[in-house]
Amino acid sequence: MGFLDNAKDKLTDAVDKHGDKIGDGLDKAADVASKKTGGKFDDKIDTGVEKAKDALDSLDGKNDDIR
Repeated sequence: MGFLDNAKDKLTDAVDKHGDKIGDGLDKAADVASKKTGGKFDDKIDTGVEKAKDALDSLDGKNDDIR
């Protein structure tokens, strides 16, 4: 098993165990970015957060970890 395979396994485990906290962190980061930009880029920020959540959630082949 290579370095990247090992890293992916660890990330998958973290998302399985702490998906709700990761999702909350992404939402908080989006709120900070929105405030810093004065809401000017909210649509792009929201799109980015949703794509990040989808990508992390699908690591194990199931979309059940991040809300």
